[in-house]
Amino acid sequence: MIAPRILLLLSCVATFCSYGQADLESRLQKLEEQHTAIEEQQIRLTGRVDSVKLAIIRRDLQRIGLPKLEIGDEVVVHAGHMLVYSEKHEQPKWTAHIASPDLIKGNLARIDSFLPDPLVKTGTAVTADYWNSGYDRGHLVPSADMRWNLEALQGTYLYSNISPQKPELNRETWADLEDWGRRYVNFSKRRVFIVTGPVLRDGLPTMQKADRKNEVSIPEYFWKVIADLDGDKPQAIAFVMSNAKQDGPPISFAVTVDSVETLTGLDFFPALDDAVETKIEAMRELKDWYAEGDPNQGEVEPLRAPLPKGMINSVQAKYHIGKTATVCGTVVSARKTAKAKAIYLNFDRMHPNQEFYATIWEYNGPNFSYDPETWLVNKKVCATGKLTIFDDIPRISINNEKEVVLYEEAIATP
Repeated sequence: MIAPRILLLLSCVATFCSYGQADLESRLQKLEEQHTAIEEQQIRLTGRVDSVKLAIIRRDLQRIGLPKLEIGDEVVVHAGHMLVYSEKHEQPKWTAHIASPDLIKGNLARIDSFLPDPLVKTGTAVTADYWNSGYDRGHLVPSADMRWNLEALQGTYLYSNISPQKPELNRETWADLEDWGRRYVNFSKRRVFIVTGPVLRDGLPTMQKADRKNEVSIPEYFWKVIADLDGDKPQAIAFVMSNAKQDGPPISFAVTVDSVETLTGLDFFPALDDAVETKIEAMRELKDWYAEGDPNQGEVEPLRAPLPKGMINSVQAKYHIGKTATVCGTVVSARKTAKAKAIYLNFDRMHPNQEFYATIWEYNGPNFSYDPETWLVNKKVCATGKLTIFDDIPRISINNEKEVVLYEEAIATP
């Protein structure tokens, strides 16, 4: 016999089954409507937040981020960057922007909608000037720095932000330099002021396209100035690259801001206190631009070529595959692998970005009076042997300690 309480419970369940389903559908509809309203509100709020962030960027660029204006300069203001346009050369004289930690969360895709800049009164270059010219439309303000805001991203695709760059520069070392700056922002969580431009002068060649609309000068060099001006330890660094394929990592092309001022005639950060300006414009401290957690922390510049006595640096190694050579550089890291039974000595750049490494196989270990895995790290050395290649990376196998010597000893030996 079923107890009365159980009968009552079964009756309630039956009632819920008959009426509760409709109630659940209604509740779901209401919740979905609330969810949609919250999403729409979040989009509106994000738009307002971004608008204020961009306003702060423009304020701070105007306050301390722009080079000193010269006679005839007219600043063109876009959502995420500013520039001065050179009508004579049909490209920016310089661009200025702030790469902020917001770029870390940016996920907007490239838009590739290159357009003339309506804010440049004299008009800008157009697609016909570049298409099938043999030159890339090189962004001076990288689009990847603005992927967190659509309006700022679109501004980077205006021809007022474009200079003709050789593909092998734009897609390789120059792109690596842009990534280098973003890594600092990413791992330091700090924003940086960036000013970028071509070296413009009278007599530059122009792109000779039959259907061109403008005479776009072809720069021989490009420069970039990066400054961290927030906090009590401001710092700056600059880079100069020729408009051609470059060998080596971006840090190989690091210079002082002072040297870019000499090269271009521009005066950077004139609004700063004179003592601060003087100090940061003389800096070239690469190690200060690697924040904690950066996987490239510890990399160093390859030794500057040409090296004495026919020796080569780690960047040049790839041109000597199959030959016996002496490769010199700084051992920035070493690792021993149980699987390969070898010690790998990475020169100048950290694994897996190294451009050259030396290998000491386990069976050659007794040929060393010291532990090469620890003793050689952070030392400038020269390794001699036959250059081979594995996974597109040049390498030398070292058989004994006579085949790896300190760089100072190598260049001092008669």
